[in-house]
Amino acid sequence: MNSARLPERYELEIFLVLADERHFGRTAERLRLSQPRVSQTIKKLERRIGAPLFERTSRRVQLTPLGAQLRDDLQPLYQGMAEAMARATATARGVHGTLRVGFLGVGAGELSPTIMDTFRARHPGCEIQMRETHFSDPLGPLRAGEVDLLLTRLPVTEPDLTVGPVVLTEPRVLAVPARHPFSRRSSVSLEDLARDTVFGITGPAPGYWWDFHVPRSTPSGRAIPRGQDISTFQELLALIAAGQGISPVAASVERYYNRPDIAFIPLVDAPDTDVAVVWRTAADTARVRAFVQATRHALDINGGPARF
Repeated sequence: MNSARLPERYELEIFLVLADERHFGRTAERLRLSQPRVSQTIKKLERRIGAPLFERTSRRVQLTPLGAQLRDDLQPLYQGMAEAMARATATARGVHGTLRVGFLGVGAGELSPTIMDTFRARHPGCEIQMRETHFSDPLGPLRAGEVDLLLTRLPVTEPDLTVGPVVLTEPRVLAVPARHPFSRRSSVSLEDLARDTVFGITGPAPGYWWDFHVPRSTPSGRAIPRGQDISTFQELLALIAAGQGISPVAASVERYYNRPDIAFIPLVDAPDTDVAVVWRTAADTARVRAFVQATRHALDINGGPARF
């Protein structure tokens, strides 16, 4: 059995910050330590491992191949440990502090006030902060830690994310310019999309996510032309109004974003679009669990997801 003593947590933190900063002075400032302390800790770690982790010159600090390997191995383990400590602390302290909720579009729709009121009544010591997200990067703020959970459109099939209860389900309509030939029809089908141009999307949104909402082909296999890429919902509406293309959207858009230069036509054969609560699996805190419980309670009161 190997009797070598494992590095302390603070040693690993210093190593990871130096691997990120590549500068002893900035590392010391970031960790609020003295620069000699940082240097001594790294030398101690290198002696324990038996090889250099950094190449040091008068101009720069670079990871050695061994140092890069150690950084890649340690980062997910250290992050997991930090998140486990955060979850334990949150559980011990109860539901207090601030819960940051991201929302896409109308969020949970008419169910939103019930969810929020239920949560606030149960946990008056926890403040809710709301932040709008955009479909060019619907999951980015969650992964970046800028929000604790999301009310976002499905599908979401990401290995690091948990999809909770569906809070809103609604049919879809086709948004077209007010003078478009489709505007005189009582309904359209997905096959009709091949007769005009839809829009692509900029940003890191999952491809499968946008393809569900704006398909690349009709059910019969006809290609649907894609035109300009867009990044925000207001940009999408402006381009439709300007005659640059058409787009499937949720039925609630007609109620909340109705404008005279756009017509909304029922899209009869498109699958419904759902909104659900989504959070990072590794960040399943007491606050997140409390919000999910409040959501389930609101769903029970409502008899299921909100509908349009």
